[in-house]
Amino acid sequence: MLKSLHIENYALIERSDIDFDSGFVAITGETGAGKSIMLGALALLLGERADSRTLFDPGRKCVVEALFETKKESIEPLFESQDVDYGDDGAVIIRREILPTGKSRAFVNDTPVGLAFLKQLGSRLIDIHSQHATLMLGDNIFQTRLLDIMAADSDAFRQYQADYSSYSALKRELERLTAEEQQYRKDYDYNKFLFDELENAGLTDGEQEQLEQESALLAGTEEIKETLSRVMDICDGEDDSMLARLNSCKSMMGKLAHLGDRTDGPFQFQSLYERLDSCLIELRDIVSSIESANEATVFSPNRQEEVDDRLSLIYRLEKKHGVDSVKELLEIERKLGEQLEATDGADAKIHEVMDAVDQAYKQLQVSASLLGKCRKEGALRLEKELSPILEQLGMPDATLKAHVEHGDSYGPMGGDRVSLLFNANRGGEMREVGKVASGGEMSRLMLAIKSLTSRAGLLSTVIFDEIDTGISGDISVRVGDIMKRMATAMPDTPAIQVIAITHLPQIAARASQHYKVYKGESCGRTTSNIRHLDDDERCHELAVMLSSDPPSAAALQTARELMKRGL
Repeated sequence: MLKSLHIENYALIERSDIDFDSGFVAITGETGAGKSIMLGALALLLGERADSRTLFDPGRKCVVEALFETKKESIEPLFESQDVDYGDDGAVIIRREILPTGKSRAFVNDTPVGLAFLKQLGSRLIDIHSQHATLMLGDNIFQTRLLDIMAADSDAFRQYQADYSSYSALKRELERLTAEEQQYRKDYDYNKFLFDELENAGLTDGEQEQLEQESALLAGTEEIKETLSRVMDICDGEDDSMLARLNSCKSMMGKLAHLGDRTDGPFQFQSLYERLDSCLIELRDIVSSIESANEATVFSPNRQEEVDDRLSLIYRLEKKHGVDSVKELLEIERKLGEQLEATDGADAKIHEVMDAVDQAYKQLQVSASLLGKCRKEGALRLEKELSPILEQLGMPDATLKAHVEHGDSYGPMGGDRVSLLFNANRGGEMREVGKVASGGEMSRLMLAIKSLTSRAGLLSTVIFDEIDTGISGDISVRVGDIMKRMATAMPDTPAIQVIAITHLPQIAARASQHYKVYKGESCGRTTSNIRHLDDDERCHELAVMLSSDPPSAAALQTARELMKRGL
């Protein structure tokens, strides 16, 4: 239930605070006074897009805030899904701010939320029905959901939605696999060629570096042998070699080695002799290694060609695949292999998913059939319960038929084709409601439907925005009676809050709370204001609506009689 509404700096409203009671609330005012502005403000709270051009003062932000009293079980799951605090008292505070820059912010119980969440939440809190919304009567989705509500079997619809969701997900998976398989098949021959080329190359990680090193050695064979030969000649040549000189040094130092080592000075004769001997041994070993390297360094044109060819192959493959290493080529080879295996195994996976789709479709048919039966029951209940309400609204000969036909295709709403057929006159032809009913008939028909669906307890607040268009006289009294009955708790019907924006005094007189919207002036600007009317003010307002301002004595007397009848 809507408990209060605060509007600040919006359209023609500088600031307004409205407290609502439960039951039937009427809002009246002359044309152009700004009755629709309140609905525009509420629409912001329900997720409509904001526009900075609606600011009363472009230099200040606009704030719209509403307090709702809710049933915990109907709202808490939605709050938990968005990590919004519900609270313990059932209060839900929605606030929307529009900044002068045009940006807007939304909060639910002081938690920032997005517009999508506001729309979800709003659909569970309040139903705003305007005279233009009667066009919904011709909408197939509205007609279908109407029968679901009348059937009072939400489990059948939820089960269908779950089965349809599973079936749709499997179909999407099948389409994805089929598309992938087609693409794989399209690229199979080329990928097989690439894979075979890499596999036949027999690449190994680190191979390129080893080959590049060997190629450098082969290319420098002549220089290497020349360098090794010169070093060998210096170390062990015929003329005054390093080995000969070092051997002479060792022999001379051997003559002093018998003097030993002294601890009282730099006389380490034995140690020096041994060190010279070690150097001689090390140099001979170096000479031997150089000799071996020299003998092993042999220019091989065939090996040079093999290495160069192998490197050319690697470089060509790297360029072809746009990589810089053998390691990356090996990764490409692995992925190509996986794609080829996936192509070979795609048929089995596709057949597996196809079987799952078939099973899901059979289950969908079962749940759709059950849903269709429930809707036919809802159609019968709608026809039965709507007739006396239409008679009360001055259409005793009006007939509404809900036609449910099972189809062979399934969508989010089921597999049924639902149509509402209407005839306002005895013996007339039944035709689609959107094509045959007049504006006044549509308004009364929608009110009758709303009075039925409100019993389902799906919403706690319903707002009628001039739904009384096209009706007058005694019919308007009956419309007011129906709205009042909707807002009254009965043994089998929960009470809901009904707010009616109306221009008919007969309807306003039936309300338990009456607000008047009127124009004013602030700082040289026209403003829109709203205030609660006490009994005297209410009588005066009803009389003005009946006649003129100031009202006649007769109009005041009629207004008092309307108020008595509305009690």
